[in-house]
Amino acid sequence: MNLNDRLKDGKLLPLEDKPNNVSTQTDDPKKKLDPLPYRGSKQESKERLKSILESMDKVVIKNENESMIYAIETSSFFNFKDDIDFQFFDDEQVIHYRSASRIGHSDFGVNKKRMETIRELYMEEI
Repeated sequence: MNLNDRLKDGKLLPLEDKPNNVSTQTDDPKKKLDPLPYRGSKQESKERLKSILESMDKVVIKNENESMIYAIETSSFFNFKDDIDFQFFDDEQVIHYRSASRIGHSDFGVNKKRMETIRELYMEEI
């Protein structure tokens, strides 16, 4: 997977008009979450985030480059796949992210809960 396919106009892909996705780059208040601040350098922040993702049972990092991480979480019951993108912005010293179900309509808040959990783990004191 080419990580440029995960972007549109230099930002993460826009969200579909369904309730099964969240992003830091949306104008929809029901789906908008706050970006993650850098914790130390960009590399330290990236390593911290990768460590969290690698500790999650059903999440697999599929690709990464200097400014992005792309992962997939597969649900244990129906094997549904959710795409998870992180984009690092040096100018703002923040990490924008997007989490979206590939199929279906409602996810019962799974994408939002996942990103809130990642945020909590990321923001914990070292």
